[in-house]
Amino acid sequence: MTTIEELARALGAEAVGDGAIVVTGAAEPATAGEDDVALAMQPAFAEDLGKGRARAAILWPGADWQALGLKAAILAPRARYLLAGVNRVFDRPPELPEGVHPSAVIDPTAEVPDDARIGPFVLIGPRVKLGAGARIFSHVSISEDAVIGRDALILSGARIGARVTIGDRFIAQPGAVLGADGFSFVTPTRGIVEEARETGVIAAEEQGSYVRINSIGSVRIGDDVEVGANSCIDRGTVADTTIGDGTKIDNLVQLGHNVKVGRTCLICGHVAVGGSTIIGDRVVLGGKAAVADHLTIGQNSVITGNSGVASNVPPNRIMMGYPAVRMDQNVEIYKALRRLPRFMSRLDAVQKGISNPPLKD
Repeated sequence: MTTIEELARALGAEAVGDGAIVVTGAAEPATAGEDDVALAMQPAFAEDLGKGRARAAILWPGADWQALGLKAAILAPRARYLLAGVNRVFDRPPELPEGVHPSAVIDPTAEVPDDARIGPFVLIGPRVKLGAGARIFSHVSISEDAVIGRDALILSGARIGARVTIGDRFIAQPGAVLGADGFSFVTPTRGIVEEARETGVIAAEEQGSYVRINSIGSVRIGDDVEVGANSCIDRGTVADTTIGDGTKIDNLVQLGHNVKVGRTCLICGHVAVGGSTIIGDRVVLGGKAAVADHLTIGQNSVITGNSGVASNVPPNRIMMGYPAVRMDQNVEIYKALRRLPRFMSRLDAVQKGISNPPLKD
């Protein structure tokens, strides 16, 4: 519960009208009640305000809030950024009682701060170190020698592997797995995968059994990182897999062994990154993008959704398609593909004319 004036101050925005109006939540304009602040941050949403009952709204700069029938408004210069602040104000964080649940199993050598909240059926292994303010929900396991910074939020069913090191303000959504063994195997003699890569031809009739290359590295994660539900980050073969400060990872993402992700990257759902690939700072990988192993993705690059990256990407590049090429090239390729049926029809007519010339009189 907050007043419009208090909400505006919290958001660093301008309030107009009756700032004493009390709101208890935020809602879309068409469904907002009298105690909601309506989120109408673009002119396209103005019409929906009349369908709801909101007395106050968050509007775009210069909006005529009185003409829209409101008693108060907050003007948002950058709507989406302001939305993040609104949701923080009205957020309902997951509830976890103070203290350690009786069913939790904590190794006596683990370091757990007094203010930590540990839920039911949590397992904390030998020599684990938790930072102040940790919130560990039910059925989480944290393996030996893991180190986790301050104010961690680790939700139900997450798995933190051995020797994983994590910075401050880490968030793990349910089912995230950090530090599983990498997918790395070798055959006694050159196998069909190596043959295909080196020669482009598969001649072998058989090969030896795959032998596991165990991952003796781990995972190292910076500050302010979030890992989505059921995402997996494999530990490194020798050196650690690393994730830079401020990087956000969506649900169902797979990062292979030895991958190095830079700072402030955005990795969307269903992305898969092959082992030993290096991703620069501020890279965006769109949903279902696939990146092959042993590549370098330059900083400030954007890989659009459903793209398949098979070669290195320079910095500041937008890549699209399968295989991924520069976005402008991909658009031209797509246009050409759409014209292809018409072109083939014309070509077919020409071929028929050549094969069956008209009879002469």
